Amino acid sequence: MAWKVIIGLGMASILSVCVVLAVESDRVKVAQPSAESWLTMVDEGSYADSWNQAAGYFKGAVKQEKWQDTLQLLRKPLGKVISREVKSKSYHTSLPGAPDGEYVVIQFETFFENKKSVVETVTPMMDRDGKWRVSGYFIK
Repeated sequence: MAWKVIIGLGMASILSVCVVLAVESDRVKVAQPSAESWLTMVDEGSYADSWNQAAGYFKGAVKQEKWQDTLQLLRKPLGKVISREVKSKSYHTSLPGAPDGEYVVIQFETFFENKKSVVETVTPMMDRDGKWRVSGYFIK
């Protein structure tokens, strides 16, 4: 009898892990297109639009003019995007230096015409309006 309880508890644990992974996977799938469309704005030089479409947290941390100036300095010299592939993506409920919430960290390997193999990290978050919006962008 005890072994049936142990097996039942084990199966329940496995099932709950599967459910959590499925929910996380769904969130990643929903957040990724918002990151990609936001990157398209940046690729096109629409820096003001990228700021306007970013998460409220992002806009509170970086003024629009500063954002535009920074992208002008960092992105413009790289030239046009030749290719971009997702390198990794993961769901988080907390990140260092950010308030607790729902985040998806996506790393892209990007090749530009003037710079080979750059890692871009784009972090969409669930914004207050229930939409995934970019809250962070880093180039390495």
